Amino acid sequence: MSIEPVADQPSLVARVHDAIFDAICDGRLKPEEPLRQERLAEMLGVSRQPIHVALGQLARQGIVVEHGRRGVRVAPVDPQFVGQLYAVRGALDGLAARAAAGRLDAAQPRAGLDLIAEGRAAVASGDVTRMIAADIAFHRFVYDGAGNPIIARTLDMHWLHIRRVMGHILRLGVRGRAALDRIWREHQAILDAILAGDADQADRLSRDHADRAAAELSTWLSQAADRSSAA
Repeated sequence: MSIEPVADQPSLVARVHDAIFDAICDGRLKPEEPLRQERLAEMLGVSRQPIHVALGQLARQGIVVEHGRRGVRVAPVDPQFVGQLYAVRGALDGLAARAAAGRLDAAQPRAGLDLIAEGRAAVASGDVTRMIAADIAFHRFVYDGAGNPIIARTLDMHWLHIRRVMGHILRLGVRGRAALDRIWREHQAILDAILAGDADQADRLSRDHADRAAAELSTWLSQAADRSSAA
């Protein structure tokens, strides 16, 4: 018995998946927009087969949803889902910060401080992609510092959605400069608690950070939906 080699098809599917996901996150493909395989194949310069597989992966991840009998569309950004998403994230962020506080100390601040500086610079630049990347990098620093790889792996799926939600909110322009600056003050406080070895404070601040983000995001999304309905 023999099996034909699959060549580079898995990596092609991965690249197609990432290209579609990036387009969703940066707003080129908008919430609830129908996705036609033929059009996507034309834009990406590939056949329909990797498009079909990539859309199936995105559907399992909840990034796209069924539309009509055989089609799909970009999933809506739902306030209730965002609240549920951040509730899980807050618990895991608190766990990670607590663990990191027992492993990192004031002799290891440079990487964290550099991430804080980049986050503040990203806010000043107004570059949405840069702001999202800086936010993700800071939290991954905390996850890595926890020394528990299961935390980061568990949150990988959540960050797919969080990245999308963050991009959507930033493009709406409802999160002003004051709110963005406050986010990085909160990150600084979390880092300070971790470096000081204060596990209780690091845990509490991380959970509060996620809870505040969830409340604000849900409110802004609901208001945006109300304005869209009234238009």
